[in-house]
Amino acid sequence: MSRDLAEVVDALDRAYPPRLAESWDAVGLVCGDPADPVASVLVCVDVTDAVVDQALADGVDLIVAHHPLLLRGVETVAANTAKGRLLHRLIKGGCALYSAHTNADKVRGGVSDALADALGLHRCVPLAPEPTVPLDKWVVMVPEGNAEQVAEAMFRAGAGALGDYRDCMWSVVGTGQYLPMDRAQPAIGAIGALTRVDEERLEMVAPKSARAAVLAALRDAHPYEEPAFDVFAQVALDSDIGLGRVGRLAAPMSLREFVTHAAAVLPQAAWPIRAAGDPDATVQTVAVCGGAGDSLIGAATAAGVDVYLTGDLRHHVVDEALRAGSPALVDAGHWATEFPWCAGAAELLTEFGCPATVFQPSTDPFNVVPS
Repeated sequence: MSRDLAEVVDALDRAYPPRLAESWDAVGLVCGDPADPVASVLVCVDVTDAVVDQALADGVDLIVAHHPLLLRGVETVAANTAKGRLLHRLIKGGCALYSAHTNADKVRGGVSDALADALGLHRCVPLAPEPTVPLDKWVVMVPEGNAEQVAEAMFRAGAGALGDYRDCMWSVVGTGQYLPMDRAQPAIGAIGALTRVDEERLEMVAPKSARAAVLAALRDAHPYEEPAFDVFAQVALDSDIGLGRVGRLAAPMSLREFVTHAAAVLPQAAWPIRAAGDPDATVQTVAVCGGAGDSLIGAATAAGVDVYLTGDLRHHVVDEALRAGSPALVDAGHWATEFPWCAGAAELLTEFGCPATVFQPSTDPFNVVPS
C-alpha cells in the first residue's frame, strides 16, 4: 500500500501546521514530486549523510526530518556543496524530504509533549503559549424562516469554526419588535404599524480578520434592510499550543535524582547530561523545551518551576540566570531532547498507511568523549 506524496504532505501539515512555524523557519516539502507514491518513510532529527545512506539503501520514498536542511541562507544547491550533494542524492534516488521544525515543537503531540512524556510529566501546559486567534462573537436576530440561509452565509464567510469543528452555532427563538417609519421598506409589516415577529437569535464566533466578510454575508443574506445584530470582541486567551511544556513529576525527588532519572529515560548521546543548581534541592514541577531552549529560561523562571531541562545551555547564560534566581537548569543535549518526537511521527505516518521507521543512531555532532 502507498499514498501519493501530496497526501502524505497534507497529513503531516495537519499534524504539524506550517502556520505555527516561527517566521525565520523553513518547514514543509523540500524536494520530491507530489504525484510520486510513498510506501515507506524514514524519520530523523538531522538530515546527515548516514541518514541519506540508510534511506537510499532501504529504498525509502520519504525522509521526515525535524531540522530543516535548508534553514540558513542558501545561494546554491550545486552538487559540489555539502547540502546540495545530499539533495542531489535524494532526488536521483527518488526520495523526497520534508521538515517539521518549530511547528512540530509547538503543536500538541509534537517535540515538547514527547520530551515531557519521556520524563513522566503530568498535567502539562505550554511554557510559552501561543495566543489564540482574536475572535468576535456575533449575535444576529433573524426571522425564523430565514435563519438557515443567514447562518449558512455567515459560515461560508468564515464564521462558526471552533477548533476541528465547523458550522458551530447556538440559537433560541424569541419575539422581535419594530415600528417602520415613513422611509422604511420593511420585509415584514407595514409603515406605521408596530410589528412583532418570531425571530431566532443566532450566536456564533468568527475570526476578527473575517469581520468585513461576515458582515457583508450577513447583510446580503438577511431579509431585513436593517438587520439587528451585535458584535463582541472576545478577550484573547492563551492556547494549548506553544514552545516548551510545564508539568509535574508523579513524586518529588532531589535535583541529583532528577538528573539521574533524565539520563536513564532520554536517548543516550556521546556526552552526558549536566545540571546547574543545588543537587539536594527538591524537584517536582518541571519545564522542558526540546533543542536549544536558553531563550525560555525567563519563562521557566516566571512559571515558578523547580527545574528547567533543555539543550545547548551556555556558560554565561546559565551563570547569569542562576544569579538572577532561575530554577535549576539541566542541559540534556540538543539531539537527545528532540529525538523522542521521532517515534510519534513514525507512528502517525504508519497509521496513515505509510510504514515508517526511525533512524536510531545519534546524529548529535558531538560524538567523541574521553575514554
